Amino acid sequence: MSALEPFPSQQGAHGPGLTSTALRWSLLASVALSLCGCILSTDIPNPALDVPGAYKDAGRSTAAPPPQIDWWRGFKSRELTSLMEEAQTVNLDIAAAVSRIVQADAQARITGAALLPSISAGDQATRSRTSGSSASGLTNSGREITNYSSSLSASYEIDFWSKNRDATLAAHETATANRYDRDVVALTTMAAVANAYFQVLAAQDRIRTANRNIASAQRILNAIKERVNAGTSSDLDLAQQESVLANQRAAVPPLKQTLAQNINALATLVGRPPESLHVTGGSLNAIAVPAVSPGLPSELLIQRPDIRRQEAQLAAATADIGVARAQFFPSIQLTGQGGYQSAALVSLFSPHAAFFSLAASLTQPIFDGGALQGNFELTKARQDELLQTYRKTVVSAFADVSNALVSLRQTSERLRLQRDVVASSRRAFQLAEQQLRAGTADIVTVLNTQLTLFQAEDALWQAQLARLQAVVSLYQALGGGWEPKSVGPTNAL
Repeated sequence: MSALEPFPSQQGAHGPGLTSTALRWSLLASVALSLCGCILSTDIPNPALDVPGAYKDAGRSTAAPPPQIDWWRGFKSRELTSLMEEAQTVNLDIAAAVSRIVQADAQARITGAALLPSISAGDQATRSRTSGSSASGLTNSGREITNYSSSLSASYEIDFWSKNRDATLAAHETATANRYDRDVVALTTMAAVANAYFQVLAAQDRIRTANRNIASAQRILNAIKERVNAGTSSDLDLAQQESVLANQRAAVPPLKQTLAQNINALATLVGRPPESLHVTGGSLNAIAVPAVSPGLPSELLIQRPDIRRQEAQLAAATADIGVARAQFFPSIQLTGQGGYQSAALVSLFSPHAAFFSLAASLTQPIFDGGALQGNFELTKARQDELLQTYRKTVVSAFADVSNALVSLRQTSERLRLQRDVVASSRRAFQLAEQQLRAGTADIVTVLNTQLTLFQAEDALWQAQLARLQAVVSLYQALGGGWEPKSVGPTNAL
């Protein structure tokens, strides 16, 4: 470590001391500027992504616009839209993500302060008294001395190697990543609200169906009782139907539990206690199924906020490499102080009370036991980790869209086939019930047809729920509900 001597405070503007020091600084600056062109920040590495031309499960329509920012309106449910809008405003996870943005912005300002000089002012008054004893043993009254001073000091680190600039860039990229993280949280929250609301509707539909099935089982039980009284049926037939009726009644409490749990989940998502949230609900039959086009895979790199978040984090790690590299080079610090100092307050600001001092220091690491090299390798490894994470995020995003497309197609086909099952089962049950009342039906056939109908109707609601959830998953996989834009640390939320 070496230090350049301070500028002489008593020399004139053209004095020999100042000229000599200034010359040395000019030579040093010339060398530094010539080297600065070689010390550039590391560019973001090429992720070498394999982007497909189209989704294999997308069908014919691929070149379509991305989902609308308010994609949930496509379901044509006022209550769902109201819950979505409320969750965007009051959801606690989103609020916490916004707070992280504020923290990251503040950290970026703190880091960026190193690019500017640090200036401070101070005023001081001191009063002291000398000792009243002397070396010969004589005593006197001593003296009291008062000093007043008013000064302004400044310091600045010359950022020849872009250490502070890269650190500021890394902080700003981190703030950008936090903005994208807020969008990821919002997208996940919107999907959770939609899925919970559809679960509520499905539970209500299944409860209504279970109650209708209970009524149907009760009719069959009454018919069997009449046959038992007439001597055409046995107590075994009666016991079997009573079991069917009891099973249908036992299926209702779990459905009511599911209904209550999903209403409570909605309350949590909108930041309210369950007691203050009223969900009317309705039926899945009243929900429209919007058409969703996936667009092109290349558009996903912009549409998905989680991809943009990983990209910003990779950029921050790349800037950190520039910071770690710059630490191998000298640190040049300039400091200066000037002001007034006087023993009398009335003459504090007179010309003869003025003073100043200027100093420059250069610090060059020579031996640190490998700490700087270790830090440099650490930051490079961190960059590589984030590069692989970015690549995995992109590949996972493509897989999410493909899975959602497959799920949507298969659940739609399942729903179509299940409707055929319900229609056939209902017709078979109606015929069996008519034959039972006419006294010509086999009781085993009646039991089988009603059980088949009950299971088919319940499975139909589950198939409708699965298709709606597949639509929500596709919206989420495509980054729906988030408008791609250039997000910077100073942009408004």
